[in-house]
Amino acid sequence: MSTVTPAAGPGPAAWATDPYARALSRGCGPLFLRRADGWLLPLDVERWCADADAADLSALRRSEGTVIDIGCGPGRLVAALAARGHSALGIDVSDAAVGHTQRLGGSALRRSVFEPLPGEGRWGTALLIDGNIGIGGDPRALLRRVAALLAPGGLLITEAAPHEVDEQVQVRLDDGRGSVGSAPHFPWARVGVSALLEYARSDGWDAVDQWEAGSRPFLALRRTRTVRSTRQRADTANSAAVISSQFPRNLSGDIPVAGP
Repeated sequence: MSTVTPAAGPGPAAWATDPYARALSRGCGPLFLRRADGWLLPLDVERWCADADAADLSALRRSEGTVIDIGCGPGRLVAALAARGHSALGIDVSDAAVGHTQRLGGSALRRSVFEPLPGEGRWGTALLIDGNIGIGGDPRALLRRVAALLAPGGLLITEAAPHEVDEQVQVRLDDGRGSVGSAPHFPWARVGVSALLEYARSDGWDAVDQWEAGSRPFLALRRTRTVRSTRQRADTANSAAVISSQFPRNLSGDIPVAGP
């Protein structure tokens, strides 16, 4: 995902390869994650490129304050939040994804979650939707990184795998054309609800909500303990100005998406 990753992290080209860009440009698959043993995980490009659905909105309604969407893809969640007056930023390592998000009217940066980001330690909510708990192939490392991004008491809303699984594997993108080896391998994880809860609790997160919508399981996690990361030293001194330039309305911005 980036050049500033844990040891197990994938390189920056993994998700930015042509099969992914082509799928986003068409708005449809086929697109898969292929394990080394040939097993295929279909990627739901059509849903990613559509408007936010009822299951997505069930997560967005729980968002608090400013929102960072990690692995935003083509940007439907960022656009939905912006349309509701929420300050939101998407990050993705794919130029195609960032461009798609911006064309929808959302703010997005081509950045890995493991690189320095604007507003570290001040985000109200982080999103890891569409299997993005798998980014980097190490859920514990990713949870620690997200904790460093959030303000004290901030919220992580994440989607788990739809069945009980806990695996960390090497995968590559596959467009179904049979061109084996055409895309680089990178580490990925699939985590079901039970495993995700175990990872979260062992790292100091509290599960504050759990629900299922559209056969998709979600968790809302909160970590009240302040987390400092050595990566924060690399964040620019004017990160507040960076956020202000992207979100001119309200930096602290507790603007509810919907509901009470």
